[in-house]
Amino acid sequence: MSMKIFAPNKVVAKSRYWYNIRKMKKVKKTTGDIISVKEVPEKKSASIKNFGVWVKYKSRSDTVNMYKEYRDVTMAGAVEQFYMEMSGRHRARWSAITILKVQRIASADCKRPKTLQMLNDKIRFPLPHRVPTPSSKQYRTTFKARRPNTICSVESTL
Repeated sequence: MSMKIFAPNKVVAKSRYWYNIRKMKKVKKTTGDIISVKEVPEKKSASIKNFGVWVKYKSRSDTVNMYKEYRDVTMAGAVEQFYMEMSGRHRARWSAITILKVQRIASADCKRPKTLQMLNDKIRFPLPHRVPTPSSKQYRTTFKARRPNTICSVESTL
């Protein structure tokens, strides 16, 4: 039975495989065999995509089902973002998390506000605090006579 498992190395991937297969089928390590473990390369990793992550994790009180959305260039990157968010926001350990499904989703199917705000075609990221750097080394000094003007007008940034 083939399975897509997100793990930091092959040893952990095999362990998670046997954990999941034991829950789904009546197969133990002694009666089964792993034929191959390989990393699946991402196709078109240059363009950003939306990913939906369906998860089950054990919190301090009970088991919680969850759906989250991420934007990344690879599926593995989206899962990494998920693990970082879960450890920070929910204090969930890696071992307490079971990823049920990770799927690329279309922009029209996105639900979360964090993802929806990035889908705007006219999104802009202004640079309000730009410190000018000297053009050459002879103009570089530790102390200046006056403060630098860091406020850029709208016309100069376009």
